[in-house]
Amino acid sequence: MKNFLKYLGALIVLLGVVPLLIYHFGQTQSNVLLATAGVIMLVGAISHVVINKTAK
Repeated sequence: MKNFLKYLGALIVLLGVVPLLIYHFGQTQSNVLLATAGVIMLVGAISHVVINKTAK
């Protein structure tokens, strides 16, 4: 479980790529998708730093 927790932030960042793919390949060109992707990626990056700082 601790090994999985180390990669949780990176997985959240990869989940942020999903709205970007929907924006790029989909029919809807909405800024909501871009904002959602940005927020998810920001949360993932921050959580990755915090989790790896406290894991050591």
